[in-house]
Amino acid sequence: MKFIIYLLMAFALFSCSSENTYYLDAVNGDDSNSGHSPGSAWATLDQVNKLQLQAGTKILLANGSRFEGCIELKNVSGSIENPILISNYDQEGNDALPIIDARGKASGMLVENSTYITLSNLAITGDGGGVSTAEDPRQNMHCGVLVTTTEPGEYGHIHLDGLKIYDVFFEEKGFQRGTKEVRTPNGMQSYGWGIRVINRTAGASIKNVLLENCEVENVAHTGIKFTGSEKNIEDVKLLHNRVSHTGGPGMQMSGVKDVLVSHNQVQFSGSPNDSRKWGRGSGFWCWGSEDVLIEHNSFRKANGPGDSAGLHIDFNCKNVVVQYNLSEGNAGGFCEILGNNYNCSYRYNISINDGHRVKGENGAFQEGKIFWLSGFNGSNKKRKGPFNSYFYNNTIYVSKGIVAKIAVDRASSGVLIANNIFCFQGESKEVKGDQYKPETKGESRVEKIVFKNNLYINPTNWPDKVLIQDSDPVYGNPDYKNPGGLKAEDYIPQNLALVKDKGIEVEKIPGDTIGLTIGLQVTRDFFGNPVQGLPDMGAIEIN
Repeated sequence: MKFIIYLLMAFALFSCSSENTYYLDAVNGDDSNSGHSPGSAWATLDQVNKLQLQAGTKILLANGSRFEGCIELKNVSGSIENPILISNYDQEGNDALPIIDARGKASGMLVENSTYITLSNLAITGDGGGVSTAEDPRQNMHCGVLVTTTEPGEYGHIHLDGLKIYDVFFEEKGFQRGTKEVRTPNGMQSYGWGIRVINRTAGASIKNVLLENCEVENVAHTGIKFTGSEKNIEDVKLLHNRVSHTGGPGMQMSGVKDVLVSHNQVQFSGSPNDSRKWGRGSGFWCWGSEDVLIEHNSFRKANGPGDSAGLHIDFNCKNVVVQYNLSEGNAGGFCEILGNNYNCSYRYNISINDGHRVKGENGAFQEGKIFWLSGFNGSNKKRKGPFNSYFYNNTIYVSKGIVAKIAVDRASSGVLIANNIFCFQGESKEVKGDQYKPETKGESRVEKIVFKNNLYINPTNWPDKVLIQDSDPVYGNPDYKNPGGLKAEDYIPQNLALVKDKGIEVEKIPGDTIGLTIGLQVTRDFFGNPVQGLPDMGAIEIN
């Protein structure tokens, strides 16, 4: 009797589950089918958009299928135990991800005013077909995935896993952008984007967003972009994603709080290889954000006539920590901290040949800089800060033939620079900060400086015209394992007597009651080796 009861319960559970699962197969499906099994799959996305989705609903797309259009999830909610899932299923051993072709649509996946949504193992593209409209601003852009709000409320618990976003453009092939477009702050025309999370709605919040194992390639503007207001996007994690050949930045965040960006690979941001692309962008940058930890990422080959650092901290941020990252070949530079930023840090990073851009060459309107503290905090505003910037235990290499350029704004207040290795094989010079409007001469307000115990190849590595100077420099050659190489391992110092245990303990800048909210002391180096005793010079501990 008990066996029969258990069997009936299992059958009821299976029936409920199958009724809540829908299959789509663009090759073998038919919209007149029930959609509840692979053998009775639907053929088009139109069927999905007619459903009343509930907690636990699963929409599964057949591998190897190509679907035209967009899936729209509006005002729907899953639960923590039963999220709404949009994913794939194996079809006759085909391991090619199902493709959503959103050409002419605002997005391939729209998640609006929704919560507990999981999107996984899908490919999304959308090359051209844009039609600008004044009625719906979203029609002025194309997105692979768009998560947004239009009504007050609490939304979130959005999980994107294993998505591949590629070839997303608003304009048709052959469209030519004017030469002035790349000089605008963020582009003024219509673009294609990879993944966007936007919350501009008063009274709305988006919390708990996880993007992992996603790939974004060849889009007209930014690969992954979060746009909030007054920190109304919180608890964001970007983990193990790959972003390449974006026309704008690789990753960008505005108005967010509590963020972890870890183990991502970003390369060729600001790519100009398609005339529809913006052609300018840092690997990562944040603005108006708070409590952001960026670690164990690589940022390579950022391009553009302005900005385009491996990673830069734009103005109005607090508690942004950049650590354990590899920055290589980025035109705009390595360290860039703008105005009205508080308690931000670059520590235990490796920089290789960053800041090679030369103002006036190939349309560049900013110098590339290996180190830049800028007081810029908005057009026509008095320069302010940055305040309490911590820069320590970084390993920096610049090859001969690249001029290492440094700029420190007169408004900077509170600066700690210690235990870094500045290995400039060629010339170095001081340059003016040039964020939109070049700085003019005037009285320096730089104060509260702790600048000591950094290693240089020779006394000319840090130009004597820079406003701040090392009070206790160390000179010598760290003898990198393979200087000029492109791997972090190439910059393991061989001159142990010069670097091992030669660092100093990092303490708070005078007058700073905060330091870094996650702590000034570290227990591991760039490679995860334990920091034992006094820290070594640079980002790598010799154990």
